[in-house]
Amino acid sequence: MATRRIISQEKTLLDQPDPNSISPSSPPQKSNIAPAVPAAVIFKLLAFTLAMIVVPIGSYFATVNTLFNGNSTYAGGLAAVMANAVLIGYILVAMAEDQSDRLEEEKKRKQEGKKDL
Repeated sequence: MATRRIISQEKTLLDQPDPNSISPSSPPQKSNIAPAVPAAVIFKLLAFTLAMIVVPIGSYFATVNTLFNGNSTYAGGLAAVMANAVLIGYILVAMAEDQSDRLEEEKKRKQEGKKDL
């Protein structure tokens, strides 16, 4: 296996200046304290997680003796269908949210373009 020699004139990774460091000549930068993930996204994820637990189990126990007269196979099948319905619902909500974010960005770009003219 070949290795790369470090030439003494080259700067190593440790010798290179840190791009995040603040030098006295540069103006102070505004820090970004915004959360990495918006709170609305976390709440949607928690809601769908709770629904993924409650809806299939609830549909099983609600229908096993009332709708299917004790046939647990049909009630289990309905629970599986309901789990898939919750999953598909989550995917649709996530896709709609992604599209709305794109539309907002495009709207901002158009408004910035009009201001520049």
